Amino acid sequence: MKKLNLYIIKQILVGFLLVSFSLMSIIWLTQSLRFVDLITNKGISVGLFAELTSLLMPRIFTILSPISLFAAILFVYNRMLSDRELVVMKAAGISPWQNAKPAMMFGLIMTVFNIYVMNIVIPAAEDAFHDLQWQIKNDVSHLMFREGEFTTLQPKLTVFIGSHEPDGSVGGVLINDERNPQTKSTISAELGRIIHTDKGPRIILVNGNRQEINNKSGQFSSILFDRYSVDFGAKGTKARKAAGAREQSLHDLLSAMSNPNLEAKEARRWFVEGNKRFITPLLNLIYALIACTGLLIGNFNRRGQAKIVSISVGTMVIIQALDLALCNLAVKNLCWLCAVYLNVTTPFVICVYLLHFYRPSLFRRKTAFEGAHDA
Repeated sequence: MKKLNLYIIKQILVGFLLVSFSLMSIIWLTQSLRFVDLITNKGISVGLFAELTSLLMPRIFTILSPISLFAAILFVYNRMLSDRELVVMKAAGISPWQNAKPAMMFGLIMTVFNIYVMNIVIPAAEDAFHDLQWQIKNDVSHLMFREGEFTTLQPKLTVFIGSHEPDGSVGGVLINDERNPQTKSTISAELGRIIHTDKGPRIILVNGNRQEINNKSGQFSSILFDRYSVDFGAKGTKARKAAGAREQSLHDLLSAMSNPNLEAKEARRWFVEGNKRFITPLLNLIYALIACTGLLIGNFNRRGQAKIVSISVGTMVIIQALDLALCNLAVKNLCWLCAVYLNVTTPFVICVYLLHFYRPSLFRRKTAFEGAHDA
């Protein structure tokens, strides 16, 4: 029996990895399109772009994991039924409950793993994501300016940076400023340092010259300076947003209702998020049971198991839709939280009952030919 369980688990593992990789690749591609402007406008490197988008993957994995596991188990057991493997197992006296153990074991493993991901990995990834996103939008010195390239900060203001120094300063600075309709100026300096002020980022230049031409009179002037500052004219650096519910620890989420610093709606949102960190991982086990129950207790049909597969898929979709809807309702009223738990426990109890107390006579109806044969 152990060999059979290992055989089924290996089949499920291969299918799960293939489905998960395919779905996550598609989702990663669609999510990456949201940040393409960071490469074109902000000038960030491809490595930083990949790091930013990869921090979204843990949260996406916990969403796709139950669905991927459902698809893998449904495919494996349906193939085994089509290849008569389950028929042979039934004839050998192996009950549906025993045949379902590999799916349950895999679902339980994924449940424990997702609990770890949702409570440890995701809070750290979300915090790193928002921190990196803030740096990209506000740290103009290292992310907006690339060495040896002209960067247009705003219309009629172009900056060239020759190099980034180890101490945080920049070398070989060239600025073309045409924001003043009356004059055009070109500023060059050996060194510069970008600082953040309440009015926005400003660059302090050292040892350079400023050349200016008047648009009306055509008069040209040149000034040497030891120290000069240029205002980029951007808005002030925004402070990083406060940590959201996904970045909080489990203890902070479950104790949100007693937190005086939170509004009532926000406290409910945190409390529901804390409960979801247990409910969402359980969907791995629930979907695993739903995927295999119908195929194990149903009758073999040479024409295929389209009806059973459709019922299983429909059940999974309904549970997923109810989970999303009830969680949103629970944010408005915590009484709906009981319905969220019922949505998970009810299919679990039903599947376990059907698998454990399965009786062929209760689910199999004799055809007219079989009735005539018995007579």
